[in-house]
Amino acid sequence: MAKVSKRYKALTQKVEDRQYSLEEACNTVKELKSAKFDESVEIALNLNVDPRHADQMIRGAVVLPNGTGKTVRVAVFAKGAKIDEAKAAGADIVGSDELAEDIQAGNINFDVLIATPDCMGIVGKVGRILGPKGLMPNPKTGTVTMDVTKAVNDAKGGQVTYRVDKKGNMQAAIGKVSFSAQAIKENAEAFIGAINRAKPSTAKGRYITNAAISLTMSPSVILDNMELLEIR
Repeated sequence: MAKVSKRYKALTQKVEDRQYSLEEACNTVKELKSAKFDESVEIALNLNVDPRHADQMIRGAVVLPNGTGKTVRVAVFAKGAKIDEAKAAGADIVGSDELAEDIQAGNINFDVLIATPDCMGIVGKVGRILGPKGLMPNPKTGTVTMDVTKAVNDAKGGQVTYRVDKKGNMQAAIGKVSFSAQAIKENAEAFIGAINRAKPSTAKGRYITNAAISLTMSPSVILDNMELLEIR
């Protein structure tokens, strides 16, 4: 059994063994800051879905109203006029075959990869490298698109992607502990609302079964999942 540090043990004393309203939880998580760096605020959900069925594979992206607090490096696969559009939108890296060669060589200096549909043949050549890193562009997350400007702006402006795993779990960073409790709450509501709107019609029973928020190095604060089901 892993040894629990005095720091972590002290933090657990600040969290009651009960379900918190979202507002309470966002205030409480602010009090759990203990690291020397600006910890991420993370949300974890368990959904009553079976991802083995294609229509219950919950996947997508949402732009958080207050951003993520992270500096996001964006690369774009594009050709022709779309290259200039991507650069004008603020993309950090833009290219086609030469970008694929860089990725093949192990030079992955970006956090988000966007591609226009006509470049997906090139992207496919490095799919085995991108896939395991979660960097493969996908229409469901808005990263395969002709609207390069919007995609770059979304990625830079606080977009987070989500995907349920085979056990129905998903998690995402929805801000930093340096954010105000209200900003964290607004981001959490945007994320949860997107998940609720993605509920498949074939999902039966209570959709969100468990939920919690925490910091990078803190215990979890359990959320009232009945309240979360009302967020749209």
